[in-house]
Amino acid sequence: MTPETETHHAAQERENEEPEERIRPVPLAAVIVTLTMVLFGVVYIFLSEPFGNAELGDRRTLADLSGPAPVAAGAAVDGKAVFAAQCVACHQATGKGLPGVFPPLDGSEWVQGDARTVANILLHGINGKITVVGTDYSGAMPSFQQLNDAELAAVASYVRSNWSNKAEAIKPDLFEQERKASTRTTPFEGGAALKALPPNPA
Repeated sequence: MTPETETHHAAQERENEEPEERIRPVPLAAVIVTLTMVLFGVVYIFLSEPFGNAELGDRRTLADLSGPAPVAAGAAVDGKAVFAAQCVACHQATGKGLPGVFPPLDGSEWVQGDARTVANILLHGINGKITVVGTDYSGAMPSFQQLNDAELAAVASYVRSNWSNKAEAIKPDLFEQERKASTRTTPFEGGAALKALPPNPA
């Protein structure tokens, strides 16, 4: 054997064997785990509660978020339904609000006070500092003047007579009157501006 042949033979011995393709099935344990997870997901979806309770905040449906359906002339409006669609996210179903963030409606001197003040709060909103049940809040409440007079009267009457509140209902006529009488185009500047509003002479 020549030196050249010996070198070539030694080089061949140092090389690895040629790779070959073999069938490597997925381990049975991995298949079982995957199928179990898929079955669990399917069962969970079918057995979970349906969405649609407006009082659950982030589980509200698109219909809840779009507000109550238009009310036919002369038809009664459900104030609780308007509250659930428009107010519950901030003031909560209990009327207690969120401490330090959104003021309570339950026991609120503003809610149970002069009907004209309540009407103007709903029609124009409030920005700035307001004291409610002895606690200061500084935030923003939007105007709800896009609602019709019957809807505003229904929700105002609902919050004034619900929980511990015992104030009288408000009629749609008051909202119609305040829309026409007011020239305000911006929210009230906190509680001080609301106190400057003359009370209802009636």
